[in-house]
Amino acid sequence: MTADPFTGVMYHWIGGLAAASFYLPYKAVKKWSWETYWLVGGFFSWILGPIVFAAILVPNLAGIFRESPASSLFWAYAFGVLWGIGGLTFGLSVRYLGIALGYAVALGMCAIFGTLIPPAFHGQISTMAANRGGQVTLLGIAVCVIGIVFSGLAGMSKERELGSRQRTATVEEFGFVKGMLVALFAGMASAAMAFGLDAGSSIAKAAQQQLLSSGRSDIWQGLPVLIIVLLGGFTTNFIWCAILNLKNGTASQYVSNGRDNAPIAANYFFAALAGLTWYFQFFFYTMGTTKMGPYGFSSWTLHMASIIIFSMLWGVALKEWRGTSKRTHCLIAAGLLLLIASTIIIGWGNYVKAKEARAASTVSLSVRALRFTEPTELSKSGSIQSKAKL
Repeated sequence: MTADPFTGVMYHWIGGLAAASFYLPYKAVKKWSWETYWLVGGFFSWILGPIVFAAILVPNLAGIFRESPASSLFWAYAFGVLWGIGGLTFGLSVRYLGIALGYAVALGMCAIFGTLIPPAFHGQISTMAANRGGQVTLLGIAVCVIGIVFSGLAGMSKERELGSRQRTATVEEFGFVKGMLVALFAGMASAAMAFGLDAGSSIAKAAQQQLLSSGRSDIWQGLPVLIIVLLGGFTTNFIWCAILNLKNGTASQYVSNGRDNAPIAANYFFAALAGLTWYFQFFFYTMGTTKMGPYGFSSWTLHMASIIIFSMLWGVALKEWRGTSKRTHCLIAAGLLLLIASTIIIGWGNYVKAKEARAASTVSLSVRALRFTEPTELSKSGSIQSKAKL
């Protein structure tokens, strides 16, 4: 597929909006415990959504898995399990810190680890630093990290300025120290999603071949990988939520209104809506990655930056920043501007690299053409000379 980084950036923005918005429908779930609505939503996020969309858009899905190396399937699943642990604690970070600060801290750690470890593992960092496209992309990643720092500073400033009553009015279970510890761990563990997607590259290649041979766009090649990685995430979440259901006596909530008369049909609807909204972040992420060109791993930074941008905007819309000072508002604005700039810079770096790759390919083809044609011309010349002598 021809690289189109700026279209890729747009896909990542859409995915970021979905990721920043998924928690909102959960607010409409009434009289269900966290473990119940989290597992119901997770079934739609990690099982139903990935299978249904991949089955619709990618032909011969079962055949792709049969052709894929067992090692790719294993590591994609294993990293998914680790990512699932991060996902569990990520939900808690939002509960304890609110959308704005919870997302900023957790996703900041996730962005750093998830972006830099895969290319470092493949030995790409030094190569990137040696060419212009790579240098611009690395600059964009650095700007993203700085933007995340400003976003975190805004959250810390908010915590200092708001009284306990105002904090709990916007985030009922606010707890700064507990939330920060949970968010830091969640960010590092959640980076395993990037490792899982990287480990499943062989699955994506098999899907690409299947799509192209069927005359379809290979933009959907990442969807089968999501099935395996998210299955790992579901495993972790299912075990934990089942334990909590048994411990807290909440297993009956799945099928009964209970003494609290919970609106079971509405709860299923909103939990499903939250789950599918969450899935769409990676649906668009895989689309965006196919457009980024040689530095597709930078998609992880774009994804994280986009999520933080939209989560901070949701924080403003939900009045989580109400009552804070002008200084805090300036930090919010600086964080947003830096994050938006980082996505543009990374898109530009990928565009420059793709342009360099096309130019190198053209030169290579020209050299091959010369190597092929020169002997032919010499052969013709020799033949003419031989005829003249005769």
